[in-house]
Amino acid sequence: MTASSNSQVPLRLLAVHAHPDDESSKGAATMAMYASAGVDVLVATCTDGSRGDIQNPAMEGVPHPKRDMAGARRLEMQQAAAILGIKQRWLGFVDSGLPEGDPLPPLPAGSFATLPLQQAAAPLVRLVRSFKPHVILSYDENGGYPHPDHIMAHRVAVEAFEAAGDPERYPGAGEAWEPSKLYYDRAFSPERFRALHFALEEAGLQSPYAERLAAWLESDAEGHTPPPAAHPTTTQVDCGDFFEMRDDALRAHRTQVDPLGFFFAVSPDMQRRVWPWEDYSLIHSRVPSELPEKDLFAGLR
Repeated sequence: MTASSNSQVPLRLLAVHAHPDDESSKGAATMAMYASAGVDVLVATCTDGSRGDIQNPAMEGVPHPKRDMAGARRLEMQQAAAILGIKQRWLGFVDSGLPEGDPLPPLPAGSFATLPLQQAAAPLVRLVRSFKPHVILSYDENGGYPHPDHIMAHRVAVEAFEAAGDPERYPGAGEAWEPSKLYYDRAFSPERFRALHFALEEAGLQSPYAERLAAWLESDAEGHTPPPAAHPTTTQVDCGDFFEMRDDALRAHRTQVDPLGFFFAVSPDMQRRVWPWEDYSLIHSRVPSELPEKDLFAGLR
């Protein structure tokens, strides 16, 4: 079944994320904005986040996450989803962790990123067929950043987008449903970081982005611009009114996010003045699409 190009109530948006907290650092204001407008928004969280380290110094002495990180993160996810006004489902996989060392150690056996693609994608295909999203959001081939679980989240999202509408694939996973549009999130776009960096400098404030921008410039032989994106921005969703809600959801992931850290360096007011959008690349559309867009559901309304 293919989504009609006529407006359907409600429209449905599915965001595929690797760990609990990823949904709040990538596209959260977009999801909150759409949810407030009556869109049915669902986050699929691939893993339990059990191998995440405590990133917030204030949580170092708290016993629960040290005893049961997955349980602590489940409670954090529940709170973040309530703040954003969205639904959330666990796909049931085990966090692969971020390997460190030279050479890198093997990933833990049975963890999400070690699984065959069809096994890892099957729960998401089932979810797509039951939820029937018109739009799917995911990461690019690099996972947004190269964490093994992020890369696997990208792979299962693309697989589900391509396979869920084919009744011959994943038999027994529900009635076929073909989503209309697939987007990659560009939360860490160099263009956004540059704009915020220069706005902070202009205001006489310290920028947390200087080191990241310097690394990008270093990778450019001319030293002028960040490397071109593999998937440039096609779609900017104006969601600045929901930046505070996004920040509150991110702070709800208190084991993973330092409330004094990088994500909160620029005030919501300054962000609204400088970059009031969240950025996406339209990768595939089964409905007519005219670029650039301001709406993930362009062509569906």
